[in-house]
Parts: sequence; C-alpha cells; structure tokens
Amino acid sequence: MAKLKDLSIEMFGVKFPTPVLLSSSPVSNTAEMIGRAFDSGFGGVAYKTLGFDKIKIIHPSPRMAKYNYGNKKLVGLQNVEQITDRPLKDNLQDIKYLKKHWPKHVVIASVMGFSEYEWSELAKMAEGAGSDMLELNFSCPHMTVEGSGMKVGQAFDLVEKFTAAVRKSVKIPILAKMTPNITDMTEPALYAKRGGADGITAINTVRGITAIGLDDYVPEPNVFGKGAVSGFSGPAVKPIGLRFISEMAQCSELKLPLVGCGGAETWIDAVEYLLCGASLVQITTGVIHYGHRIAEDICEGLSDFMTEKKYKNVKDIVGKALPHIHPTDAFNLSRQGVAEYDLDRCIGCGQCYIVCQDAGGQCIEWDDEKRRPIQDEERCLSCMICSFICPIDTPPMITFKEIKNKKPVIPPVSK
Repeated sequence: MAKLKDLSIEMFGVKFPTPVLLSSSPVSNTAEMIGRAFDSGFGGVAYKTLGFDKIKIIHPSPRMAKYNYGNKKLVGLQNVEQITDRPLKDNLQDIKYLKKHWPKHVVIASVMGFSEYEWSELAKMAEGAGSDMLELNFSCPHMTVEGSGMKVGQAFDLVEKFTAAVRKSVKIPILAKMTPNITDMTEPALYAKRGGADGITAINTVRGITAIGLDDYVPEPNVFGKGAVSGFSGPAVKPIGLRFISEMAQCSELKLPLVGCGGAETWIDAVEYLLCGASLVQITTGVIHYGHRIAEDICEGLSDFMTEKKYKNVKDIVGKALPHIHPTDAFNLSRQGVAEYDLDRCIGCGQCYIVCQDAGGQCIEWDDEKRRPIQDEERCLSCMICSFICPIDTPPMITFKEIKNKKPVIPPVSK
C-alpha cells in the first residue's frame, strides 16, 4: 500500500491522528476494543456514555435487530441499548488506560446525568481520568427517564442549563451531541453554544421501527413479546446526518466546529461529511458490519482523494460543498434536459420502459423485435428514475444531457 498522506486534523488545539473516530455506542464500551480500533487507524473515540451507578443499567435481550434490503445486509440497525452498563469506576480506569497506552489518540468521554450536579460531577471525573474532551449526550433516543437523553435535547432550556453546568466545572473542550428527532437542529445547537459548548456532534440515531414479525406482530428486536420505537442507524440514515451537518455549518450565528456521524462506513461517506462541514467523522454501524478494518480502507481512500484533488490537509476539505447547497427556489429552471441512452450497451431488460410508464413521464415506447427503448425526448421529464434502476452502471448507460432551449415538460390532461 502506498504511503498515506498526513491525515491529522486539529480541533480546539487537540490533534487527531486521523479524522475517523468510534462513536459513543456498543463499539466503544471497553479499553480493550477501543485500543484495537486505535491500532487499526481510528484517530479517536467518543467513549460509551458514562452515568452514575445509582441507576442500574441492564440491557434488554436481544438488544439489536438488523435491517436488510434485498441482498444488501445491514442497511440499518435497530438498537435498544442504553448508556454503559459497566461500573463508573471501571470506565474511568479504562479511560486512564487508553491515555497511558495510546497518548496520541484522542479520548472523548460521553456523559449523561439527571441534574446539574450529576452532569458537573461526571464531567469532572472524566476530565480527571485524562479525557481530552467531553461529549454531552443530549440525544439517546430510548432513555425512558425524564431529564435524560433525547428528552433533554428536545427541551432547549435544559440543553443550555446542563451545558453551562459542565462548562463551569471543567477546562477541557465540550461537544454537545444533538438529537435528529427534531425539526431544526440549529436551534438547540445555539442553546448549547450559549451554555458554553465548543462544538456540536450530530446525529445520534433516528427513532424508528425496523420490522414487525408477521406471525406474532411484535416489532424487532422482539424482547420476549415486546418491541419498541428506538434508535435506527446505518447507511440508511446518512442523508439525514448530512442534512443536519450542512444546515448547522451554514448557520451564521452558530459557527462552531462540527463532528458528523450517522451511516458512514466508506471513505466516500467520510469525505461527504467533511465536505458538508464536519471536521471529524464518527462510526458505529460500519464497525458492527465490517469490523475495525474499515478504518484502513477509509484512511487509504481519503488519502487518495486528497492526492487526486491536491489537498494538503484534511481541514482544507471541510465545508467545500457548502457554497453549492441552496434552497430549491435558487434552481435555474430555464435549463432543462433529458435522459440520454447509450443503446450499444443496452441488454434489453426493459426496466427503463416499465418505470417510465408507471412512475415517470411515459416518454418511452418499447421495440419488441430489437428489445430496445424508443425515447420521445420532448416528453422526457429528466426525472432520471430510469437510470436508477438500469443494471448497467459502470459506467452508467443512462446519463443526463442538457438540451438548450428545451421547454419544461407538462404532462397532458387525459381525454
């Protein structure tokens, strides 16, 4: 393998060897597993959320469920696990162990309390154990105790109140982790900023139901006859994560460093988060699917991307897509086009014809003898759904082509 470029990046003066991190989740539960992740290329970790032992955490069994789609495994993951079930003293000892044996890697302690006192005390303990930063968990979607997790993230005054309590207690940087189970994330992020947060992490998992048993009617995971709405993660939620990161990055009032998470498992995913304004990318479901080895693939792909695009530093990528993200009313509607077909490569499957007839502009007829589509460009909506289902995609057989002076297509009224 070719020598990688320098992938380090700084945030609040703390240097990350790479921008790829484990997120606060099942994959960051012990020093042993985190240490192996560091050796594999992860530059840091948001340690699984710490809490006081007064609330004994016992996780449901089973605690997760898969969401497969066709032949694609683990497009999404349903999880009903909550914060750490390990004793606080054991977790603090593990943080000390990590900083002793991997001093150049960054340990971010995720914490969650139920009062200003608890938030403050947990923060001080994590700082005392050697944590480089804190991540305030305002976003866990299945905590059932009032004043915790997502319930705090949806009560903006509590976001500010608990952030301020932590800010008064520690000197290390503070990240506030936002819930996506809300309409506008910039609003609670601004409350976190007013409370003293130095940066924002987004997103946590999206509340949902993965599947329901067709024999017993119980949502998965089926915990002895009971299911629940809980956190959903994986590649299926990446578009939501990119949306929230880009919106906060474009918020002129916020202007805080961002950490992106939600569905990243390839170098392309990581680069997209960077382009939308994140400086770091956290991963969970990708590790559950492929293991720690994905860090090497992501770092190699990121390095190759930087070489191809002539970027010297990871920070130079951050936010490059933002000037191109606009409200839909900014589109130039005077420019129109069509789907263009390379029929020499067509295999005659007919899927383009079916989808155009049933879900598009009905601009395709079918030649049964030649087994080829016959396109009427004047009726083409350029919706491009024919290209989405075409099996020839390396390179794509169906591409978009602009047609100068083409008028927008308005389907005719049925007679």
